[in-house]
Amino acid sequence: MKVLPAQEVRAAALACGFPLVGMACAEPLDPRPLLDWIERGHAAGLSAMRRRIKERTDPGVVVPGARTVLVLGIPYGKGQADTASVIARYARGRDYHYAHRERMRRLRGRLRALDPALRTYACVDSGAAMEKAWAERAGLGFLGKNGLLISQEHGSWLTLSLMILDRAVDVYDVPAPRRCGDCRKCLDACPTGAFASPGVVDARRCLSYHTVESHGQIPDDVAARLGDRVFGCDICQEVCPFNQGALPPGDARQAPRPLGTFDAAAIAGLDQEQFDELAAGTPLRRAGYDGLRRNACYALGATGRRDCRPLLEGLADDASPLVALAARWALGRL
Repeated sequence: MKVLPAQEVRAAALACGFPLVGMACAEPLDPRPLLDWIERGHAAGLSAMRRRIKERTDPGVVVPGARTVLVLGIPYGKGQADTASVIARYARGRDYHYAHRERMRRLRGRLRALDPALRTYACVDSGAAMEKAWAERAGLGFLGKNGLLISQEHGSWLTLSLMILDRAVDVYDVPAPRRCGDCRKCLDACPTGAFASPGVVDARRCLSYHTVESHGQIPDDVAARLGDRVFGCDICQEVCPFNQGALPPGDARQAPRPLGTFDAAAIAGLDQEQFDELAAGTPLRRAGYDGLRRNACYALGATGRRDCRPLLEGLADDASPLVALAARWALGRL
């Protein structure tokens, strides 16, 4: 079977717009950490994580004869503005899934030029793969105590994708050593105590989970610690020593869009047409119209925005039960 030159694979990925490229031998990952995380209830309502465990940990189940996992990263720090925002940095502009998929399509074409019989499987954090674990094995960085991949050069302001190949490469990358040491700034800074242990996030306590993935009512004790965050949370990244230098270069197309600059009151007051127009092509669509307004109401209550009482009183009778409950909770806080 043909062996691909790692240097040429890396050059192809760089040419397609991936600043970070790593390659790991497609030997299965140990499934025990994932299974333990699920069994302890840390997955909360992430039902997809309970399915396809074999596919998530063994590339050979996804691509028979898998030999290489090619891991790809795109920094998103620069271009996302340092001004305060109620939106997590990665979600203020164009959806990063588009950037990865477009570049991977081009990359697949370049790799098949090297070997027309090559078989691949590609995914961007929503398929049957564990990007961060593979990124660490492929030498892109190490898994920090906040559970995120940390690059020596770019910090953790990264989005990841991967491609499974049924061809070996002539040289694989070496995993990077974990370098958090005794530092626990991310663990101590989390307002809800979402870290069950270093590197282990309990989604039931995580602000990002509740504002992005959860479609129910946010628990009172979690909502009270939301601050002015409406979508996602960057606290554990903002305090990380590896993120204190200059921001990494980002994709200009992911620069903040107007909705990424709105405050919680402006988001809570959106109508459906405005949301559809402003959220199009951004990660904010994941929360949905009612989910984003729900989050904004909780944020207004958590921050004690008495000036927004009339807005919240109007939303207390909203057609969406989610929004109405959140608005009533916020009014109770005021």
